Amino acid sequence: MVEGGSAEGLRAVVDRHIAPSDLLIADHLPQIPKVFVSDMDSTMIGQECIDELADFAGIKREIAAITERAMQGELDFAEALTERVRLLGGLSEAAIQQCLDERIVAMPGARALVATLKAHGCHTVLVTGGFHQFADPVAERLGFERVVGNRLAVGQGRLTGGLVGTIVDSSVKEAVLREEAALRGGNTLATGDGANDIPMLIAATYGVAYHAKPKARAAAHGAIDRGDLTSVLKLLGIAQGDWAEG
Repeated sequence: MVEGGSAEGLRAVVDRHIAPSDLLIADHLPQIPKVFVSDMDSTMIGQECIDELADFAGIKREIAAITERAMQGELDFAEALTERVRLLGGLSEAAIQQCLDERIVAMPGARALVATLKAHGCHTVLVTGGFHQFADPVAERLGFERVVGNRLAVGQGRLTGGLVGTIVDSSVKEAVLREEAALRGGNTLATGDGANDIPMLIAATYGVAYHAKPKARAAAHGAIDRGDLTSVLKLLGIAQGDWAEG
């Protein structure tokens, strides 16, 4: 918490003298939020699902390069997503479950973070530019109560190279956070790591960039550069004795 002065100035001082660090800059004593909205890939899980899925198609390097540029904010998200999904056309639908079983791992502290926030009356939402085929089981594993994401189109047991429905991009992520805030009132928390998360991080009362790309980190109110996801609980002032087991 900082009173007076510049948040940017404080961040610069911390970055100059204490790096890496976990910090949250606020003009009040942080409170337990009523709503928690989080990105999935490289935030709640340690992987980028589309990159791992591409590995089964033998094109991980090509797909991952596009993913990285999109996360850095160098490419339009919707265009980058559409192109990557197109390249996956023809891949067996069975590769999704195999990828889930073999590749997708929760970030350290993810279950404890979600469980603790829920135990303190917070509504939890997983919102992702990734796919329901991954996000739904991940949300079930971690305890999220709502999922918003894209959906891969499937036909005759194979990916068609297209998507079903409207693309979930940065504007949708922000809209979901604002919608939940309007329904439930109180403070909001958002976590994410890439450029696609920036509007959501800015809109939240506490926008925390988790081991994030530079643009996302610079836009957020706080950052976790050192610890795992339980660091969010510490930044909110929730004593470890009050954490729930994930």
